[in-house]
Amino acid sequence: MSPAWAQSDAKDGYHRDRSSDIIVTAPFQRDRRDVLSGVAVLQGEELTQSIRPTVGETIAKTPGVSATSFGPNASRPVLRGLQGERVRVLTDGIGSIDVSNTSVDHAVVVNPLLAERIEVLRGPAALLYGSSAIGGVVNVIDTRIPRSIPDEPVHVDAMATYGSAANERSGGAAIAVPLGDKFVVHADGSYLKTDDLRIGGYALTQAGRAQALASSLLPPDPDAEEPIDFAANAGIKDKLPNSASKTWTAGVGAALITETGQLGFSYSHYDSLYGVPVRYATLPGQEQEAPRIDLKQNRLDFRAEVETGGSILKAIKSRAAYASYRHFELEEDGSVGTAFYNKGMEGRIELVQADHGAWKGATGVQYYSRDFNVIGDEAFLPKNSTMQIGVFTLQQLDYGALKLEAGGRYEYSSLDAKPINQPQFFGGRRTFDAVSGSIGASYGFAGDWRFGVNLSRTVRAPSGEELFANGPHAGTQAFEVGNPDFAKERSYGVEAVLRGRGTGYTFEASAYHSWFSNYIYEDLTGAVEDGLPVYQFNQGKTRFYGFEVQGTLDLAKFGETTIVADALGDYVHANIVNIGPVPRIPPMRLLGGLTARSPKIDGRIEVEWTDKQQRVTAFETQTDNFTLVNAEVNFRPWGNDRPLSFALSANNIFDVNARRHASFLKDFAPLAGRDFRITARASF
Repeated sequence: MSPAWAQSDAKDGYHRDRSSDIIVTAPFQRDRRDVLSGVAVLQGEELTQSIRPTVGETIAKTPGVSATSFGPNASRPVLRGLQGERVRVLTDGIGSIDVSNTSVDHAVVVNPLLAERIEVLRGPAALLYGSSAIGGVVNVIDTRIPRSIPDEPVHVDAMATYGSAANERSGGAAIAVPLGDKFVVHADGSYLKTDDLRIGGYALTQAGRAQALASSLLPPDPDAEEPIDFAANAGIKDKLPNSASKTWTAGVGAALITETGQLGFSYSHYDSLYGVPVRYATLPGQEQEAPRIDLKQNRLDFRAEVETGGSILKAIKSRAAYASYRHFELEEDGSVGTAFYNKGMEGRIELVQADHGAWKGATGVQYYSRDFNVIGDEAFLPKNSTMQIGVFTLQQLDYGALKLEAGGRYEYSSLDAKPINQPQFFGGRRTFDAVSGSIGASYGFAGDWRFGVNLSRTVRAPSGEELFANGPHAGTQAFEVGNPDFAKERSYGVEAVLRGRGTGYTFEASAYHSWFSNYIYEDLTGAVEDGLPVYQFNQGKTRFYGFEVQGTLDLAKFGETTIVADALGDYVHANIVNIGPVPRIPPMRLLGGLTARSPKIDGRIEVEWTDKQQRVTAFETQTDNFTLVNAEVNFRPWGNDRPLSFALSANNIFDVNARRHASFLKDFAPLAGRDFRITARASF
């Protein structure tokens, strides 16, 4: 007989989604209405419809979220205009242990195909996962280490998808088998293959095409190693060259689950080969390459939890992972141009306090280490290592209508650059001590309405890439320059949240303002080095403010069918004091939809409008506005109580040429054109 908590979790995990009102990304579960910051959950059919090959594109329709969109294969989340090092992407509470934070062309080694649930969290709880999570946390929750015992001899979850825009063929399956009433084993695998992405028009922007056509009229450059056909670059349309991919994953896991705890392990392998869209030359002297990335990761994961039942400690939780990662940036002839190697480990122990009346909380320690090396003629970083130790706490007082919350974190970081016969790089050590904290309160009124305010102070140590970069990077086709003298990045922030719901409606809104000192940003300088545009890391005083709002309203009901309207909007404004706009900030976005829901079939049509972005830096280009129209149908042949469902969708129906401003490649690689998708999902 499984313990009561495991049986409940099994019912949720194997046959029914957990409530989207419960947030599990924290030492203890919390009601999302009590979280003092913007929060989002993707699960069930909404997750099925949203899944794309990358985490960034999968959650891109979430309020306050955009994506780096470095082609269809490497897209990290952008939260409230913050990206890269300021957003932590987790697998079941532990970092992805890859090099995706190093550069936008590096894929996140997290597989959305096997996700059970994705949570996007900002505010005090993000401090539990590192000071680098100032933008927020994206936690992809899977079942690779089982949390519960299936109530059948064999449990299977499977999904298969076809998408027309990239001729995408993908499938994934996970199997859980109980061995007795306390032990369960797990196996999973997935496969994804895509061709070059279909786009809704030209690869280059109108300005880029005009520049390339003008360059085609100039005499050939006699010093160029290989002449560039500028007119051909201007004419590329309908397909995005060098954007095909092939990825497969495999994993096994096992867990011992008892009345008072659990112990589990897993091993996983990730293997991917994908192309990076070309930054096409439009002027003489510019270089262009079509690199591909051959990526592999082997990873070991561990999780242990024990319910102590004491008057001081309620539970002790431990989570750890180790990964060995490498990727090769391949030249067009298939040879290895640059090799990236990364070995990393992350572990955390959380002490969950016993509840004492209104008071609950947790305190813990986190350790992270990384040994990173880049080898090749185009190495833009020296061999370097990072070590971080963090101590954190999250405390809550719940008086019913009034709820109080406070969080704190101390983090020590040590970063060592160890160049070998590379005089262009800094060699030495930088250490940082960072103290961050937050405090907030919320008040419930008028039934299910709640208003909250959160104040925060966050300090972040610069990353190795921001400190030590100095060289050409083929993947981004840029010359990247850091600064080893950077100071700690500091910010003060305030956020107000209003949430409510009643018969037939829901509403949620948040507004925020952050004041940064020593904010680190990467910007074009206008210079060209080794035929590549120079991107320089800088620091400055910066101001961020913005809002997110969303809601739903039941419009009508006809028998078992309910018509629901929903809408969301988000906006972020960011400015570097005495300089101008922060680069690559997403513009305002509005999305509205109508959904018809019934026991067996749901239908939806939505319109997403993204404003133009004219607030740009000196060498940054503007982005036009665009409108996407999408439609979808979810079909459950035997209703909600049976394991089979189908999801059909038509995305970007009018084949719009759309470009995300947050992307480094927005002028060369638009988003997918018209895309028809069908997904079958089974759980039994």
